[in-house]
Amino acid sequence: MDLGFKGKVALVTGAGSQIGFGKAISLLLAKEGCDAVAITDINLDDAKLTAEEVKALGCKSIAVKSDVTNKAEVQEMVKKVIDEYGKIDILLNVAGAILGGGPLESQQEELWDKEVGLNLYGTMLVSQAVLPYMKNQNYGVIVNIGSGSSHMYSHGVSTYAMAKAAIDTFTKQMATVEAKIGIRVNCVAPGPSPTNFIKAPDKQAVVDMLAKQIPMGRGATPADIANAAIFFASDISGYITGQVLHVSGGSIM
Repeated sequence: MDLGFKGKVALVTGAGSQIGFGKAISLLLAKEGCDAVAITDINLDDAKLTAEEVKALGCKSIAVKSDVTNKAEVQEMVKKVIDEYGKIDILLNVAGAILGGGPLESQQEELWDKEVGLNLYGTMLVSQAVLPYMKNQNYGVIVNIGSGSSHMYSHGVSTYAMAKAAIDTFTKQMATVEAKIGIRVNCVAPGPSPTNFIKAPDKQAVVDMLAKQIPMGRGATPADIANAAIFFASDISGYITGQVLHVSGGSIM
């Protein structure tokens, strides 16, 4: 099936982690025929590793360092991609992290600010920077990465979950505003997965523990999330916008 990626340029944020969703999404975009996939991450060395794997698949790629919470860095990063490829057709907002937790009374405001900045404002800043270029071509696809945690309440008061719930709302608002000029915005909400979001050394063990509460009995893999993201990024979902798709084995329905 032709997914419509021929000639398209994609930008993937947070794609440096070698076990993360961003890398899996980037490689699948390359495999499915994107002309170029730009990789950005706060860790440039990791971003370069992903970019090299993308290029090994016959797809153009550059790695650009960017802190998505820094507006000036975001704008410079987007400019570098535009200067290199002339356009951005597809944006995957993957950058994010779980930074805190614990009882509410012991949580610090400084960490709240960092967590909201990374998981909400980062997505907003990159979308804001890319949007004018998409408007100029009357075409664009934005896929945000949310989280199933936005619908889970038993793990305590989590700024991460609240920021990701805001991503759901941001997705729907932006999709509504930009639909008439040819820009679609959707969100993929992953369930637990053994990525760097889990700080424990044995990430799979944590996922396996959480999976006991998941109807399908396992955690998500980066490939599961990449498949859903590629669906939203492709032309075969051309009449779908403003949706949040939970890829979580039935834990959120």
